[in-house]
This record gives sequence, C-alpha cells and structure tokens, in this order.
Amino acid sequence: MARARIDDGAGRVAVRTALAEGAGASRDIRAQAVRYTLQLLAEQAEGNTLEVRVPPFGAVQCIAGPRHTRGTPPNVVETDVATWLALATGALSWPEGIASGLIHASGARADLTGHVPVL
Repeated sequence: MARARIDDGAGRVAVRTALAEGAGASRDIRAQAVRYTLQLLAEQAEGNTLEVRVPPFGAVQCIAGPRHTRGTPPNVVETDVATWLALATGALSWPEGIASGLIHASGARADLTGHVPVL
C-alpha cells in the first residue's frame, strides 16, 4: 500500500515552522517537516540505490541505480532532524555536512550531491 502524500501547502508550513522554532517545534511539526522533505527527495531522485534515514521520523529509498531488496542496505545516509532540514532547505551544503561529521554516509553511492536542497 502506498503512503499518503503530504500536501505541499501543509508540508511547506511544517518546514517553515520547524526551522523557525528549531528544537522547540512540536514533535508533530518536526515529523511532518522531515517526512515532507524526504517525500520530495524520493520524488525528485527516484530510485532504490540509496536509503536516507532521519530517525525517528522517516526513511526513503532514492537515486537510480542497483536496487536493494533484502538486509542492510549497502548505501545509507543518516542524520538528525536539524541537520536534515538544513540540508533539505539549502542552509547546509552536502560537503559541509560531511566535513563536519553531522551526516553519516556509508557505501559507494551514499552521496546526495546534486539532489539537495529539495526545497
């Protein structure tokens, strides 16, 4: 069963609110902001080569290439909520996030260069 798509208006409001309020934003707002931006990533970079995780709120598979079907994915990007939202909105660049250690990337195809920002 396909997941329900988050409406663009509601998603953008959640992202703006989460960015403005930071850690003070409600869990629901942060969750919707993360899920919306992950949804955009999956739509803009269709595929199943890379798994992007933003615990505890979501994960998506994206980027065209070899498909992963079982077990631990060979290509994974994982980060916290604040870092993901900064990356997704362009406040943080991919190279800056990697260099700072805020983004954990493993696997030969674990690279979002050219795919972020999504919003």
